Amino acid sequence: MNAQLANWDDLRVFLAVARAGSLSGAARSLGVNHSTVFRRIAGLEETLDVRLFERLPNGYALTPAGEETLGIVECIEDDVATLNRTVTGQDLRLSGTVRITAVDMLAFWLLPDHLARFRAVYPGIEVEIVVGNEALNLSRRETDIALRIGNSPPETLVGRRVGHLAFAIYGATDYCATHPGADLAQHDWVGFDSAHAPLTRQLEELLHGMRPVVRSNSVACAVRLAKAGLGLALLPCAIADRKHDLIRVAELPDAFGLDLWLLTHEDLRQTARIRAVMDFLAPALGEALTANA
Repeated sequence: MNAQLANWDDLRVFLAVARAGSLSGAARSLGVNHSTVFRRIAGLEETLDVRLFERLPNGYALTPAGEETLGIVECIEDDVATLNRTVTGQDLRLSGTVRITAVDMLAFWLLPDHLARFRAVYPGIEVEIVVGNEALNLSRRETDIALRIGNSPPETLVGRRVGHLAFAIYGATDYCATHPGADLAQHDWVGFDSAHAPLTRQLEELLHGMRPVVRSNSVACAVRLAKAGLGLALLPCAIADRKHDLIRVAELPDAFGLDLWLLTHEDLRQTARIRAVMDFLAPALGEALTANA
């Protein structure tokens, strides 16, 4: 690489474009505008005196030189992330920012009340919540703590199982009143897309012939669709039991439940502010799940 190579921010932009395949996708992931990404890439190519991307009608594709550069920059990214985690892991201050990623249903309905109490105890710690179904990378410090649902968390992460998220079948009060006594499989259903494939697959095996009339990748959206009377929905009890206009129609086998994990990278586990968040949230979330089991 050219000794005059631009700073790490230029390389971060290069990685974002390589991974997104477009300027607009990279801009969204970085939180900057399209023109900034364009200027950064043009400047990096000028510095290296090589074209890194082919500009195609449907996006940006790496050239052979870009492919080679990608491997080098990913190694640099790993080294920067290791340095960042190592230094952060030695931080003993109960202040600073902690970034938590969680799916929408947890971010909307389980976290807020507990974070309000956390704020009262630790006023020096600022919490940033990233809402989404995608699993952000803790090794690259895209997030500090991940609140994840599943029965087998990644081996590279450390943390604790905070509880079990039980599921049941729910429907709106009005919908259930107008569809009394019908076989469950014959009801209209609010379904999920492939993001929730394990639960969807189990439900379809249990209720042969069920027909989703609408699907979503969001549990929060599914709750709203069920409340609107579009059909029955498989929902977490800790969320749906709080909705007075939803009623629990049927119980399900324990196999439909999923474990809730509070995870971080092993290099960050001794960072005081991160440990404070995890130690506070773990019992609070566990109690919330137990109360609605």
